[in-house]
Amino acid sequence: MTAEPLADRWPAATESGTICAVAGQSQRDMQDWLAAYPQLFSAKPFDAALSSTLSLAMAFSGPWFTAAQLRMANKVCLWAFGLDWLVDYVATSTGEVSDIARRCLAVAGGAEPVAGDDLTRLLSDIRQELAAAPAFATLGTVWLEELQLMLEAMTREREWRSSGVTPSLDEYLLNADNLGFSFAFASHLIHTGGPDGPDDLRRVREASWAVQRVIRLLNDLGTYERDVKWGDLNALLLGVSRDEVDRRVSMLAHRSRELIDPLRTSHPHIAGYLERQMDFCAGFYRLADYWGSL
Repeated sequence: MTAEPLADRWPAATESGTICAVAGQSQRDMQDWLAAYPQLFSAKPFDAALSSTLSLAMAFSGPWFTAAQLRMANKVCLWAFGLDWLVDYVATSTGEVSDIARRCLAVAGGAEPVAGDDLTRLLSDIRQELAAAPAFATLGTVWLEELQLMLEAMTREREWRSSGVTPSLDEYLLNADNLGFSFAFASHLIHTGGPDGPDDLRRVREASWAVQRVIRLLNDLGTYERDVKWGDLNALLLGVSRDEVDRRVSMLAHRSRELIDPLRTSHPHIAGYLERQMDFCAGFYRLADYWGSL
């Protein structure tokens, strides 16, 4: 049997170069945002590698998009990392987490950002940019719903940790909105022009939630050691084996593809982006994590 040529086993270098160029353009935007909101992003884990790998994730997940088209996905994802940092590592009580959620929901609804609060200032800037997009008229409510789901899930997980509750794996997966993928994806849809029909929108959201559950577990498999060190919750700390988590990832990924398949004809870029996000994470979390060290 003839061995497969080495060159045929890897992505084409020219296309990879183009994607990396888009990622480089996006990373420069991220560096500007990191500098513009210093109170939110001054901690050590917000290092250059975080902005680099985030921009690469978006560029490889949507290689047909320009850096301008990926701008909102990158910006919201970076904001969600800042939110996660405040909720999981800066806040000292569940009351503080509830106050963070309250401030964010108010600003997302149109209120002015809190003075001296870079979290709500950046969220306000994001909302203003999204509100100018034509799709916001249809998808603005979806964006608010996804934000609320994410904030509720983050608050719930913090309450589990504070009270010493160990959820089951099923309960943990039902709380996968804390990952923030579907919120960032909704922002991306508004920026690039998403589906406006209710049936298409429902199918897209169901596929997004399914992919989010897969990425939640892929993240946990790749970040177990860091989560143990940082005191974060992880599927592997719920009394289940790595084999069981691997099996659940396989099942959920299969279900995700079933939900994505009907979108391939009517919304090929949406279908492709969702699937490639999931597959990118499957490769990325084998070797690395987005966060820098404490």
